[in-house]
Amino acid sequence: MNGPPQRVRRERLDGGCDREPIHVPGSIQPFGTLLVIDPADGRVVQAACPPGSSVLAPGDPIGRPLGEALADGAGRELARLLERVPASGAGLLGLVRPGGIPHHVIGHRSDGMTVIELEPSGPDSSGTDRSGADPSGASGHGGFDEVHPHVRDFLDAVQKAASIDRLCALAAREVRRITGLDRVLIYRFDPAWNGEVIAEDRNDRLPSYLGLRFPAADIPAQARALYRLNRLRLIPDADYEAVPIRPAANPRTGRPLDLGLSVLRSVSPIHREYMRNMGTMASMSISLLREGGLWGLISCHNRTPARVPYQVRVACDVIGQVLSLQLAATETAAAAEHRNALRGVHGRLLAAMASAEHFVGGLAARPDDLLALTGASGAAVVTGGRVVRIGAAPAETDILKLVDRLAEGGRDDVFVTDRLADAMPGGEAIKDTASGVLAISISQLHDSYLLWFRPETIHTVTWGGDPRKVPSPDDPTRLSPRTSFEAWRETVRLTSPPWRSVEREAAAELRTAIVDIVLRKAEETAALSERLTSINKELEAFSYSVSHDLRAPFRHIVGYAELLKKFEGERLSERGVRYVDTIVESAVSAGKLVDDLLGFSQMGRAALAPVPVDMNALVAEVRRRLAPDLGERAIAWRIAALPPTRADPMMLRLAMQNLVENALKFTRGREPAVIEIFADQGPEETVYRVRDNGAGFDMAYVEKLFGVFQRLHRVEEFEGTGIGLANVKRIVERHGGRVWAEGSPDGGATFSFVLPDGHDTSGDRRWRS
Repeated sequence: MNGPPQRVRRERLDGGCDREPIHVPGSIQPFGTLLVIDPADGRVVQAACPPGSSVLAPGDPIGRPLGEALADGAGRELARLLERVPASGAGLLGLVRPGGIPHHVIGHRSDGMTVIELEPSGPDSSGTDRSGADPSGASGHGGFDEVHPHVRDFLDAVQKAASIDRLCALAAREVRRITGLDRVLIYRFDPAWNGEVIAEDRNDRLPSYLGLRFPAADIPAQARALYRLNRLRLIPDADYEAVPIRPAANPRTGRPLDLGLSVLRSVSPIHREYMRNMGTMASMSISLLREGGLWGLISCHNRTPARVPYQVRVACDVIGQVLSLQLAATETAAAAEHRNALRGVHGRLLAAMASAEHFVGGLAARPDDLLALTGASGAAVVTGGRVVRIGAAPAETDILKLVDRLAEGGRDDVFVTDRLADAMPGGEAIKDTASGVLAISISQLHDSYLLWFRPETIHTVTWGGDPRKVPSPDDPTRLSPRTSFEAWRETVRLTSPPWRSVEREAAAELRTAIVDIVLRKAEETAALSERLTSINKELEAFSYSVSHDLRAPFRHIVGYAELLKKFEGERLSERGVRYVDTIVESAVSAGKLVDDLLGFSQMGRAALAPVPVDMNALVAEVRRRLAPDLGERAIAWRIAALPPTRADPMMLRLAMQNLVENALKFTRGREPAVIEIFADQGPEETVYRVRDNGAGFDMAYVEKLFGVFQRLHRVEEFEGTGIGLANVKRIVERHGGRVWAEGSPDGGATFSFVLPDGHDTSGDRRWRS
């Protein structure tokens, strides 16, 4: 039978076994007797004994001392065994012979009470004895002495088994040989708690289930919890009549008795119906545990009722424990081998990232290793809004959408799914490259991720019957177990192969390495920035000190040279006078240079005080200040209406004055000189411009314009110290803006600058081009 085109939605067994209180059924199976003893006074407070049993002494056992409760005085021997009851778990206390029949005594503690279970040590009440041969030749055994050689042979064989499949096949064979039951399955759970039969030993009385899967609803969560608590469960007859525990509530606690550790615990009626539908009247389960979790089950079935004796069950439990240890060791060894291989890959990626300027470059330089680390077919690195795709990865827009969804989910360190269509709406659209996603978050502040991708893998799963539950025809509110266990095939879509735990661990380790590298480089950058800041402060202090200290000597040179010319001029030759004039001119020029250098130094040290600035008023004030120096020059001013900005008004006026002075200087000789001041206002920024029709400059040297002491014209042509434009650049950049120039030789020049709205005065703001 073919299933639907995509995964079947697993129905909850609402109203059924997933909500049954199976640990407090209030009854036992009839293959033994149960007594609840109050340890305070040694009296029986609850009891359950199958009809016709000769275990109990005549009369009601409730309220009697344990020593008087069993037939033939066996109660006194049983009372002496109570000191052997383990503090946790259940254990065999010994043998007693009520009614002359040997009984195993199993004891445990529950709700502060002592729970005693007595089970006949011979054939069950139906007369079925598993010590006879079954039709296939497998034989059951009644005594531990008889089964011990088989257990020993199993222990020898598992040491040589090199794979999980071989281990499980050996265990299935030995358990069926010891018990003589019709079919023994090894059943493994997947992460969703669906089970798969991976090994089987059987005769022809029951069909093969090898390779079939069974849905998680077949063994609900509370049943799995009991399998972890109590490793072995026996149901000798699915048609048994449950024996109620009297009274229903423990008179000391007021609650029903918790039978989680009980051998005789009655099972769910739904489970017994499930057994009958399966065609098995007897079953036994042995838990396979790994690190305290349920790995799987040894599941045993018989077509007819059959009770496996206690001593045989103990031998099977030993096999289950040995198998659990060997499975764990085998899986651990395989994982360790894989992990060691991935460590080599991790090491190469780490070396590449450490040697690269940015970790993204290091990862991109080793694409094969990056994909091999998790067994992926594609990958992507997303940081700073940039996407680097590697291998078979989705389109950049799809990756960014996925990153947005991951960020909305709280930026988990590691995100993993093999069903992206379930985890993200619209995920099916990228199934060909990303049905499976493993992602690590590189930052808790920014949307930075490293992602690996696996494509959809369409495959067929064979279930043991249609896994979908259907309402009971007798009671529509109750879901009943399915009646057919014939192979039912389902085509699974929109999934990728699952990510293994070692692959998830490798991704998490790489995340740690990347974060370490990013932090280390950030620390190095911060240290370098701190050092540069210190050096800049030292240079500014040195510059300030030198320029301040040089001002007085230059004034002295000018002053004494002028005094020399005034008082000794008549004695000087014409050449001497010319020399003195040159001294004065040079000292004045040097003094002006020192003053400009001092101003430049102070510009970097002064704190900003940004306020709203009326640019029209600021330009008008600059013109008024410069007007006395213009004389009779013919200047055509073309000043447009300028939008306001926010800045330190003193510094911004100095910047604008330097730009206007620059335009006035380089338009000398133009008739008329044309100076334009205007602004280009866009949706995100306003550009202020000063344009002239002066000497211009060659754009090949534009980078030198804003440097200290940099000049593109000879001093004989245009005076100046080369600091004015450097001041403009420093002022604009301290406001978080940018400045640039355009020009051509003898074609004039345009100087432009931008001040951001609501700018960050730290000067660290980054502008979009």
